[in-house]
Amino acid sequence: MKLLLFRTDIKTKKKVNSLKPLFNTNVITNWSVDTEDIDNVLRIEAKENLNESDVIELIEASGHLCEPLPD
Repeated sequence: MKLLLFRTDIKTKKKVNSLKPLFNTNVITNWSVDTEDIDNVLRIEAKENLNESDVIELIEASGHLCEPLPD
């Protein structure tokens, strides 16, 4: 299992819900966005074959900002 963390501009539950079709896949086993955190952290638990760049591409294609959080 792989854990990926990102800073986003996803600030509302409505925006979080709009991402469900993107993330409800076989590769991603669990995901959440902490809209209460200042960085609106997107947390993804995924199988090993998902890269940060793949997630960033998906999020940016849906009109949101996304960048990896440093360890």
